[in-house]
Formats: sequence, C-alpha cells, structure tokens
Amino acid sequence: MTSHTSPSLADALAAGTVVLDGGMSNQLESAGHDLGDELWSARLLAERPEAVADAHLAYFLAGASVAITASYQATFEGFAKRGTGRAEAARLLALSVDLARTAARRAADTGIERPLWVAASVGPYGAMLADGSEYRGRYGLSVAELERFHRPRIEVLAAAAPDVLALETVPDADEAAALLRAVRGLGVPAWLSYTVEGSRTRAGQPLEEAFGLAADADEVIAVGVNCCAPQDVFGAVEIAARVTGKPVVVYPNSGEAWDARARAWRGRTTFGAEQVTAWRAAGARLIGGCCRVGPEAITGIATALAA
Repeated sequence: MTSHTSPSLADALAAGTVVLDGGMSNQLESAGHDLGDELWSARLLAERPEAVADAHLAYFLAGASVAITASYQATFEGFAKRGTGRAEAARLLALSVDLARTAARRAADTGIERPLWVAASVGPYGAMLADGSEYRGRYGLSVAELERFHRPRIEVLAAAAPDVLALETVPDADEAAALLRAVRGLGVPAWLSYTVEGSRTRAGQPLEEAFGLAADADEVIAVGVNCCAPQDVFGAVEIAARVTGKPVVVYPNSGEAWDARARAWRGRTTFGAEQVTAWRAAGARLIGGCCRVGPEAITGIATALAA
C-alpha cells in the first residue's frame, strides 16, 4: 500500500474530497516527449521511465494526492505488436506502479506530508486497438471475451500493489461488467469510470443502468466519469451518487475537441476550477482532470476544494 502510514483511499473518500492528477500524455508532451505511437505514453515505460516519474511528481507538487499510472495503453497484445514478449510486458506493467511510487517518495522528500496514493490505470479494450474505438464501445466481443482480455493485465498490476485499480474511460456497460468480473477476488480496490456523452455511455446505454452494475460490487470504492466534456459531469455525478450510494470520481477533459483526422485538439477549454465545488456538492469525492488538463489546472482544483 502507500509507503507511509496513511488511511486507505476508501477511508479518505469517506472523510472528504481527494484531488486526482491530470493528463499524463499532455504532461509528457509538454516536457518534449513524442507520443506519436500506438502505445502512446506506455512506450516511455520502456524508453524513458524517468520521464514518467517526473510527470507524476509534477502533479503531486501541483496538489494531486493520487497518481494514475502510465499503463492505460499498456497491454500484452499492444506490446506484442511491437515485438515485446510477455515477460517484458509484465515487467513494464509493474514498473508503471513502481514509477508512481517513486514519484510519491520524491514528493514526500520535498516536504509534502499529505497521504499520496497510486492508482493503476486499466484502459478499455479499445485503447489497445489505438483507433479511437474506446469512444464507441460495442467491439463485437462478449463479456467473457473481454474479461479474458483484461484479467491477465489486471492480475499483473494488482500484484504490483497499487492502492487502487482505475478501471477508466470505459465506453460500454458490457465492458464494465467484464472489468468488474476481472477484479473480483484480487484484494485490490477499484474505481469504475465511464466515458460518456450526456446521460449515456459512449455505447449509448443509460447511465443509471451502467452505474448500477457497480452498486453491489464490494471491490468498487468509487464510480464516475472521465475523458468527457466538463458540461457532462454534473448530471453524471448526480446519477452515480443516487444509483450506487458510493463516492463519485470525476476527471473530465479540458473541453477542447479532438480532431482525429488532424490528430490535434481544437476549440477552447471549458474546464474551470469553479465547477469543482458544484461537483463536490453533488457527490464527487475524487476530482481531477484527463486530456489537456495539466498541473496548473490541478493546482486550481486543489485550491478550490481547500477553500
């Protein structure tokens, strides 16, 4: 668990609000690293691990208390396409947790005394395909097939002893069902976070139904949304809190739109720290940012929540 005596993340969420980090990829890109690759930030686990630790540290110093590992895109299948064998892929998955732990220790060395936690990122099946299908879901796979895909990676991440598994950017309630089966019995808590459009998952299921899957899952310590527009957060928080009675996790994008053809972000940011107090009032307890949300915005969130 955490490297110092501190409450569990579940206890911390029961007691108040916890600040999550922001986007890993934009922090790496702003430090000058090229992520033009199907493995995205996961490639740097092999090539520039110190850059990943530096990115985590930047968020801890900015006010985050939870670091999400650089394993979102890291899968046995994705690494195999690059010629990386299973043993090395497993090492890199475990390394993602170690790098976040290293950053937490470095943050403590700077005098940060608050508890710091590590969340091992488990991205959706579509992230491995690297074709944007994580924003559609409906891959044509059964729940059992999706569970078989996710379980080996989740087992390796769980064995690396993160504080929590982040089942994130899930577009489809079927995939959520598979993920919830895959985390059962591993002894590591998890949060479940959908990517949504309005009051539905990206695959079109009503959020009441999607969140309901996690209501009775003892492993799940928080449910919510990420990698969505800021304006979709408030309604989703209300539904998640009402349907599950669990703390809600939210980390939206900046509000800019991704142009897949040009591989570039368009428009302006619509994410402001002033929104987070409304989200907290609706039930959000774990609050941060996803794509295009950097350390400065996380400082804004931490400041708003502390006020």
